[in-house]
Amino acid sequence: MKAEVLTIGDELLRGEIIDSNKALLSQRLLDLDIETRFQTSVRDDPPDMRDAFRRAASRCDCVLVSGGLGPTRDDLTTQVLAESFGLELELDEEALEGIRAFFQQVGREMTQNNASQAYFPSGAEVLPNPIGTAPGFALEAQGALFFAMPGVPRELQRMLDEQVMPRLAARSQRDGPVVRARLLRTFGVGESSLDSQLSDIATDADLELGFRTSFPDNTLRPLCRAASAEAAEARLATLCAEIRQRLGAIVYGEGEAGMEQVVGELLAERGASLAVAESCTGGGIAERISEVPGASRYFLGGVVAYADSAKRELLDVPEALLARHGAVSEPVVRAMAEGVRARFGASLGIATTGISGPGGGSDDKPVGLVHIALADAAGTHAEHFVFPLDRARHRRLTTQTALDWVRRRLLGAELIGPSLLRRQGGASAPRDAR
Repeated sequence: MKAEVLTIGDELLRGEIIDSNKALLSQRLLDLDIETRFQTSVRDDPPDMRDAFRRAASRCDCVLVSGGLGPTRDDLTTQVLAESFGLELELDEEALEGIRAFFQQVGREMTQNNASQAYFPSGAEVLPNPIGTAPGFALEAQGALFFAMPGVPRELQRMLDEQVMPRLAARSQRDGPVVRARLLRTFGVGESSLDSQLSDIATDADLELGFRTSFPDNTLRPLCRAASAEAAEARLATLCAEIRQRLGAIVYGEGEAGMEQVVGELLAERGASLAVAESCTGGGIAERISEVPGASRYFLGGVVAYADSAKRELLDVPEALLARHGAVSEPVVRAMAEGVRARFGASLGIATTGISGPGGGSDDKPVGLVHIALADAAGTHAEHFVFPLDRARHRRLTTQTALDWVRRRLLGAELIGPSLLRRQGGASAPRDAR
């Protein structure tokens, strides 16, 4: 089956909201070995919508439509979809009662325009929406199967799981190739470098390798087609193993788990603990670590030491180091990492200090300069980088690099920085004393 995902709404085209529904719908279609051939977004404009509906029907077997099922004047999906294929709108009494019941349940008065949500194109099958006022519907038109769903993500996902996926599973043809894909997360190398390193991988017709940047990560999407699910899974596993062997520790995870979750799992598995000392990142590392459920098993705490006085009093950074080298320096970041590790009694201490900008730089210490240090029982490792980025992305990249260092240290891998944005800096070998 060939599929199209069609999302509707002026707010999508204006960039007011991120269209997460496209990604969700395409991912779920792939679970049924249905590849999305087209993704389209259109305004709440009848001519544009009619053109999109008719184009989709002419080139795809199924079309998943999101948005435009509400009660307001700009919710036009049902009406325009019916007009596109010469169908009348018909009232579904059961759907109308369901809408009334929803309003009674939440203690609100139903307005007259909500009744418009109980009208559907003739021949449509109504899809219940137990957590909203907008039922969806399934409709066959010009050889294509349309599923119209609400644009609200949680309502769409519920309807997708309970109504759409079972119908598609029953209908989809299983005599075509089975498709399997994974998502590998990488950090530290740009997508062009990744492509170059993997240039001789996934070159067969039944294999694909996609690249996507989602700052500060780059993701790889290996995909395999085969005659059976078992064959596709086996060949995909071989492909992923080959990619991991080629890239090594650059691949840090698989699926939707971010760096903080991967680091947390490693800390828990090894019975290790972490404490953080942050200046330029302002608590960003601690926030990311503590976002993961169960972080109390391995995260002991942190110190946001922005002022020099905080570095002295909370982390035992010697005044002489601050006076001689300044707060943004290797000796100070080393002392911060060692100080926070000692204060919390942690297995590992990580520290950051830098100039995130947009001001505050100098010839010797430019905007974007950051020092990172990691201290553990083996000693302390520090490096400095210049990340020429805006303030928000500078802080994000710094937290990602710090977390990656923790991951690498736990894996026994070399501590390196992101090569894509590294302008200067050199490794300093771990040592026990400054």
